[in-house]
Amino acid sequence: MSTPLSELPVRRLTPADLQSCANLSENRGWPREEHKWGLLLAAGTGYGIDDPDGKGLVAGCVVTSYGPGLAALGMVLVAERYARQGIGRRLMRYVLGEAGETPLTLHATPNGQPLYEELGFAHVSRAEMVRGSFRPSGPAPRTVTRPATAEDLQTILRLDAEVFGVDRTHILARLPAFADQLRVSEADGVLTGYAAAWPNMDTHVVGPLIARDTDTAKSLITSLAEGTERPLRTDIDVRHEELLTWLKASGLEPIAFNALMLRGAPALPGDWSRRFAPLTVAAG
Repeated sequence: MSTPLSELPVRRLTPADLQSCANLSENRGWPREEHKWGLLLAAGTGYGIDDPDGKGLVAGCVVTSYGPGLAALGMVLVAERYARQGIGRRLMRYVLGEAGETPLTLHATPNGQPLYEELGFAHVSRAEMVRGSFRPSGPAPRTVTRPATAEDLQTILRLDAEVFGVDRTHILARLPAFADQLRVSEADGVLTGYAAAWPNMDTHVVGPLIARDTDTAKSLITSLAEGTERPLRTDIDVRHEELLTWLKASGLEPIAFNALMLRGAPALPGDWSRRFAPLTVAAG
């Protein structure tokens, strides 16, 4: 007798599952995003449900832990042929059981948001995805930026921990190899922000983007754009209205909104006012 779909076993994914994860993305009409999957599977914990017919994965996701204070859930996908049959709920309940008391955050698509609300996630904010060929608009931003060096890494880690409220060393230590560009901003010898641009299909994704203020964020984006001929894509917290308005005036078009959600804590740690864009929005 076959196992009911809602009771299929969940297993840990490894970097050896990269192609199966990319195939699952493609099956749902997402880009394959092998570069991003590689980072998440190396730095996080992947969970998957194998197809009982031996056709790869029927569902998958990745949890990136930042210690007992927070973990991020992303890339929640269910194969089209198994959609709306309880597989996603099965996977999510398993992951929530594994997380225990650790607060979980995620970016949810409109399709996924009702399930996450049912599972106890609350809406915190929204991120708007914008994409296009960057043509700077208005006065040039004034903040000085430069390429990051190996000597900057410890300062970047301290700034990031202050802004995010958690230690992300295990992710950010991989950033110089993952990104094509990593730049920092300075004022009076003090590092005031940093940003990366990493390759994803035919674009460069800007993220993470940490900055003291909007002018600093503009300077970092402008400097990254000067280093690529690809279109830019980024996901900006909608509370940063001035930056979004400037990006749209500079040639980037709105693509989609994702809800920033949280479970197990009243609020996200850190300082949202200096968090402009995440490393990835691995929405589900």
